[in-house]
Amino acid sequence: MKNARLIMIVAAAAALCGLAACGESPQEVGVKHVKSDKPAHSGAQAAYSAPGWNAGDRASWEQQIRTRGQGQNEYARSPAAAPQQ
Repeated sequence: MKNARLIMIVAAAAALCGLAACGESPQEVGVKHVKSDKPAHSGAQAAYSAPGWNAGDRASWEQQIRTRGQGQNEYARSPAAAPQQ
């Protein structure tokens, strides 16, 4: 009796796992994906650009990326350690 019930539970679990894969949506490349061929420094909407960055100027874009990176650098953000005596 217990073995039959265990077999039924295992069979039901296997059926549920098998049917769960049927609900997956297709993942086709290029169907809804829009690729921009413009370089990253070419421009963005004014609402999303940082102050000091000029659209289309690669040097200012690279400087802005460096500044953002240094803002995330923990060594640059922390105060200098005092020498131990």
